[in-house]
Amino acid sequence: MKSNLIALATCSLLAASSAALADVSTTVNVTSDYTFNGVSQTGNDPALQASLDYAGTDGFYAGVWASTVDFGSGEDTNLELDAYAGKFFQLEEKIGLDAGIAYYTYHGDSASDTYNYPEAYAKFSYNSSLGDTELNFWYSWDYFGLDAGHYITMIAHTFEVTPGHNIRASFDRSTSNDVNKWAWNGNKSYNHVRLEYMTSYEGFDFNLAVEDTNMNIDSADSRIILSVSRTFDL
Repeated sequence: MKSNLIALATCSLLAASSAALADVSTTVNVTSDYTFNGVSQTGNDPALQASLDYAGTDGFYAGVWASTVDFGSGEDTNLELDAYAGKFFQLEEKIGLDAGIAYYTYHGDSASDTYNYPEAYAKFSYNSSLGDTELNFWYSWDYFGLDAGHYITMIAHTFEVTPGHNIRASFDRSTSNDVNKWAWNGNKSYNHVRLEYMTSYEGFDFNLAVEDTNMNIDSADSRIILSVSRTFDL
């Protein structure tokens, strides 16, 4: 998943709802590779994704998000379907907090549902004349259904190059609390960096990103990802 993708799917909806009535929308996205913090969830192949989102004027939001997946290894899991709910709090004029919970489910194979797991998150944002800075945290107490604690920390900054053209740079670290139940390529943790360019044209949103991790595996090596999405108000 995931969490950062869900955040991108809802952030624009939250911004719009603060100045309007409650909003319901759906977003369809095509990406050259679906990566979860730099690790491909589709065997380095393209993915089709969609979300259905609700955002209220009080900052509450909820939605569902789906993506094709391919974990390989001779199994047939082919769909990820996630549900999430949270609330955005404006703590001060320039400081915000987005807190919520998500539940990730997998489908297509008889054992796919054994991967299902919950995750709680808290995302702090700071808006200034230099752009938007984020400090985000995710925690699961049952990562991929293995009863393993797992957390992710991220720092990111987005700035406008020219109107309608934005650059976002992020660094995150994924860590397992129990390497006997879950490990990243034999290690407790790994680092992931991502640099992306975002723009819109004729109602379509474009995202061009380059990312890499410090894991020496094919599914987490350096790559360039292009995504095109469109959001429809319902």
